[in-house]
Amino acid sequence: MVRMFYRSAKIQSLTGAGAGTVPPTATIALLATPGIEPIHSTLRANAVSNEMINIAKDKLAEQLRAVFEAWQMHAEHIPVCIEQMLEADLMGIDSHGVGMLPNYEQNRLSGALIVNPQVVIERDIAAVAMIDAGHGMGHIAATRGMQLAIEKAKKFGIALVSVRQSNHYGAAGVYSNMARRAGLIGMSTTGTTQRAVVPTLGREPRYSTNPIAFAAPGAQSNGFSLDMATSTVAVGKIKIAQREEKSIPVGWAVDSSGAPETDPVAALDSVPKRLTPLGGTRELGSHKGYGLAMMVEILSSILNGSYVGGYDLGTDQRGRFINVGHCFIAIDPAVVRGEGDDFANELERLTDYLRATPAADAQNPVLVPGDPEWASVKRRSEHGIPVTRNLLDEIRAVALSSKAAFVLDDLG
Repeated sequence: MVRMFYRSAKIQSLTGAGAGTVPPTATIALLATPGIEPIHSTLRANAVSNEMINIAKDKLAEQLRAVFEAWQMHAEHIPVCIEQMLEADLMGIDSHGVGMLPNYEQNRLSGALIVNPQVVIERDIAAVAMIDAGHGMGHIAATRGMQLAIEKAKKFGIALVSVRQSNHYGAAGVYSNMARRAGLIGMSTTGTTQRAVVPTLGREPRYSTNPIAFAAPGAQSNGFSLDMATSTVAVGKIKIAQREEKSIPVGWAVDSSGAPETDPVAALDSVPKRLTPLGGTRELGSHKGYGLAMMVEILSSILNGSYVGGYDLGTDQRGRFINVGHCFIAIDPAVVRGEGDDFANELERLTDYLRATPAADAQNPVLVPGDPEWASVKRRSEHGIPVTRNLLDEIRAVALSSKAAFVLDDLG
């Protein structure tokens, strides 16, 4: 019997897409797949091994391709989705890479995800554009959005491209790093699919993890790359703790009474979820995380008329589609600075200066945002991407559900 740790659609998924996108009493079709036993109890009650298995990027790409081809995804979109998902895994952002595949399958089955969307540039005026993602995989329109921002920034010096009617797009840093690799400053923000973060001084959630990513090119090194949630942690971090059967630290989430929640299963199964803004408490600066989250929400959702936390603010209801919004900004330092531009070298001096800070612990030198991710890319490119057996079972279940080949059997 293949066991998979999927919850009923009446319980919110990792991205929140399950709540409101299928009838409250429905059980997702995936759970009815022959040979799959749905498990609604905690991982500890019916645990399989949480041992990590290192899998080469190319092998995971083969598995993703098999699933997307079974979905009958258009050929030109398949490599885009694969590359953007696996870049997140290579960077160590496990919560936003191949681990999202079960959620994407859930959204496909519920009708919230259109496999072959019509991605349309609705407005294109000078340095600004608006893209309708057609409710497809967020990676598709997001990649086009940053590509367009890069093209415009090289002409105008700065550009903003807004995307609406999208879905989860993976890791925000994947897109800001597209601009960095093109020699530009890049910024990527996104709305989300559920209400999961409680505003400072509040008791109930009103928005979600609202990530922001910012990257800039260096002359000799990779430069600077920040990718952060505006909550204390992203929902996916709790999902990882669940898969690994570990408790979560105090301060990541609260229960319905506002007390700290350290059980990842309870935190994930909570309807609604209740994460804390970056900072955790008012005394530790959670109002700043709350403010940053609203900046992201305005750029990603309000600017283009998308849902906020998966809800239409006008009706306070969900619809069939999740209507996630994104924002992409690119800046060309050469256009801003003119001839003799030395931006990359000056950034290099800044990052060298920061790394040279005397360390409190000699075994833990001062890093610059992006350093851990680039170290992860090097390590995982050589040794493979670590995947838990729990996640491997979830991927196997997706393959069964979509009638795709499961090519990781010899590994799990």
